[in-house]
Amino acid sequence: MRSRIAPAAALMAAALLATSCGGAGETQEGAAADLDVAPGVTEDSIKIGSHQPLTGPAAPGYVHISTGAAAVFDYINDNGGINGRQIDYVVKDDAYDPARTIEVTRELVHDEEIFAMLGGLGTPTHSKVVDFLNDEGVPDLFVSSGALMWNQPDKNPLTYGFQVDYTKEAKIQGQYIAENMPDAKVGYLHQNDDVGTDSENGLEQYVAEQRVAVESYDSGNTDVGPQVSALKEADADVVVCSCIPAFSALAMLEAASIGYEPQFVVSTIGADSATLQGLLSEFAAEAGQDDLPAEQMLDGMIYTGYFPSVTMQNDPWVQLFSQIYEDHAEGDSPMTNTTIYGMVQATLMGKALMEAGDDPTRQSLIDAVHEQDLTGPGLVPFASGEDDHGGYSGAQVLQYRAGKEPEVLQDAQVTDNAGGEITEAEVDRPGPDEFGFHDE
Repeated sequence: MRSRIAPAAALMAAALLATSCGGAGETQEGAAADLDVAPGVTEDSIKIGSHQPLTGPAAPGYVHISTGAAAVFDYINDNGGINGRQIDYVVKDDAYDPARTIEVTRELVHDEEIFAMLGGLGTPTHSKVVDFLNDEGVPDLFVSSGALMWNQPDKNPLTYGFQVDYTKEAKIQGQYIAENMPDAKVGYLHQNDDVGTDSENGLEQYVAEQRVAVESYDSGNTDVGPQVSALKEADADVVVCSCIPAFSALAMLEAASIGYEPQFVVSTIGADSATLQGLLSEFAAEAGQDDLPAEQMLDGMIYTGYFPSVTMQNDPWVQLFSQIYEDHAEGDSPMTNTTIYGMVQATLMGKALMEAGDDPTRQSLIDAVHEQDLTGPGLVPFASGEDDHGGYSGAQVLQYRAGKEPEVLQDAQVTDNAGGEITEAEVDRPGPDEFGFHDE
């Protein structure tokens, strides 16, 4: 695989809007994008792009997403590729900075002439380019964010969600808390954007009467002392943390430093235990606490998930991903649940590209996404039809146990992002040999 990861300098939003350089698939203002084109597709390769935080505040943990995806694409290429073509995966660093996201996305579309975008990461970042990608006719698949805006087929018909959206996930968390901790005082801690507002909308359906505090953080400010102190002062004995990994770790450390011991309930975006252990140890060392028992600090953390955990070595998908990671991943970091996230994205992309045909166009790729069951390795159904671009539709509730496999507290549930019921998930998971995401 010709995988290229490139840094980028910041550029203001206006630069993208003012740019008029030519590129495959570009349209005149007001004209519908032509999807019967195949930029990035040659006789022997298909170019796929992504913007990822390889540096910056979201890099810890999330940097492993593109590592996992690249490993799967290497595996696909070593096993015949996609209808005889190799995948050329181009990742550009946006440092979780919206201005840089705009610049690198423009480079991917106009300079690299990618066939499709895969897993562009972040609500504050990808929201700045979603209209541009749709206007340019670029399939915008499996966005790495749970914001509701990716599921707007009428407005952005080429954009598709991937992970369970924040409202669905928060509903499942809220119901679990209400049923299992009915006397608890609940506090919310979340990122000050759609992560927070969408999560709060879901939680409020179940724990509004238990809620005693709502606190938010800005990803550019790592001081969460005031927020954690406010949660303590409100006597919140459960804290629902809808936070990226660095801020989950910062909140836990701050709580420990002031003698505050709430039950943390952490959303999927910030609950990868291996990443949190590393961050807790790193942040503690910077504060002169080299002997911090990071794993013990996480013991008892409740979280949600919709993929098999990396520790589930009896799961056929985890077995395959572990072998792929051993054979193809660069670097010496261990495989984590965040790595699996990127591996699943690449697996679904491989499936969609296979079904797009021997002579794929952007239209045939979109048709394949609509027509295929893309649940794949997931534990809940995957929505990618013409009228529902929601991605994974629910989650299970788990509890981290130091030195042991996670305990499943509640089997996988599904719901909507409005006021609908929460019901048990029904899914027929294919094995790796049944999914057909590469030639051989």
